[in-house]
Amino acid sequence: MVHVIPKILDQIKPHQVVVEVGSTKESLLEGLRSHPNRGRFVSSHPMAGTEYSGPEAAIPNLFDQKYTVLCETERSDPDAVELVERMFRSIPMKIARLDPASHDVHTAYISHISHISSFALALTVLSKEKDEGRIFELASSGFSSTVRLAKSSPDMWVPIFRQNRDNVLDVLDEHINQLSRFRSLLIKKDFDTFYQLIQEANSIRKIIS
Repeated sequence: MVHVIPKILDQIKPHQVVVEVGSTKESLLEGLRSHPNRGRFVSSHPMAGTEYSGPEAAIPNLFDQKYTVLCETERSDPDAVELVERMFRSIPMKIARLDPASHDVHTAYISHISHISSFALALTVLSKEKDEGRIFELASSGFSSTVRLAKSSPDMWVPIFRQNRDNVLDVLDEHINQLSRFRSLLIKKDFDTFYQLIQEANSIRKIIS
């Protein structure tokens, strides 16, 4: 998109609107700020999807009541923003607004790190469990949901990690620290603190319930 969108904006007519739906914003929008047709462009990120790719992966009602994030709308023409908002609300989706830097930080925490964790867990299990039949027989819904994202396409996710590298590294460092805490507690057999950490983790229910 960093390379293609400027070429598209070079060719549009005055009444046309270009909208993108990518997972990273800062580098893309920074490169478009001086484009003469920047006002006809709207940056968005519908926060909905599955681990599957391609037209055959389409499912009905995917976007119902989910959020789409609009970024840097102050640089877009009001009529272009209004058109894109009407489009998303008709799906129907809810609208949120973030600046590009905040968007990339938040998506690193709620989306990008989840995918890396799922890829890593899948590789861990595949490395330790050589009998694929046992994985299939014993995998519960918990395991399936945890590694669901590991089925996501590398064609999509490697560019996302490349563009949001610094934010992903930041959250990955914290994630590794948390894993190290659990490892240390297991070594010490400190299950009282282990219990407390799980209780703290349970508070995520207040956010995602």
